[in-house]
Amino acid sequence: MSDKIEGRNPVAEAIKSGRQIDKIYVRRGDKQGSIIPLIREAKRRGIIVSEVDASKLNEMSETGNHQGVIAQVPPMDYAEVDDILKIAEERGEPPFIVILDRIADPHNLGSVIRTANCAGVHGVIISRHDSAPVTAVAAKASAGAVEFTPVARVNNLARTIDDLKKKGIWVTGADAAGDRSLYEADLAGPVAIVIGSEGEGISRLVAEKCDFLVKIPMRGNVNSLNASVAAALMIYEAAKKRV
Repeated sequence: MSDKIEGRNPVAEAIKSGRQIDKIYVRRGDKQGSIIPLIREAKRRGIIVSEVDASKLNEMSETGNHQGVIAQVPPMDYAEVDDILKIAEERGEPPFIVILDRIADPHNLGSVIRTANCAGVHGVIISRHDSAPVTAVAAKASAGAVEFTPVARVNNLARTIDDLKKKGIWVTGADAAGDRSLYEADLAGPVAIVIGSEGEGISRLVAEKCDFLVKIPMRGNVNSLNASVAAALMIYEAAKKRV
């Protein structure tokens, strides 16, 4: 089995990260811009680069926006939750984790991973059964961040939250029914932020496991945010309070 990474920046980041790449397909005759250093670096690392017609890339593409390059890679190697905690320990930082509850849209998943990486989050946790996996679409939306931010895929989010709490990590969920504003919440120290699904938010059981729920203040006529936007606000509010 194999997977794909599509787009110039995601493929370039995969090469830079040292991820195993079986083969890279590039559009025949494409000899300008960022594709040149990408091909050069791939060949330097011993990765096979094959020129193919644009129609072949279009046929292979899952994202519909391959930018003339697709890398064939082994399936995503998911991390363990302990791997994420180890990264925090090695950096000498209190754990900073994002938990995604039933995020079904791979674009949202990729966007959250991208924001998490930019803000210094140590890792992202998703559910194995009812969340979007890390696909080519998610990798593209992450702009290559998936190569550097570990993603753990667990069987039971509620049990995972219990385990994190036993290790001294405060778990806070973004929910319109929260009893305090995001700006009033204490997100410093060891924290895991829970973001719910696009349509239904955080599931009842996961919400009950959170130490507290916070709401993002709404001032306009629309009373909800896209999941990845809500995640970005929560993540950066926590990042600000960790400085």
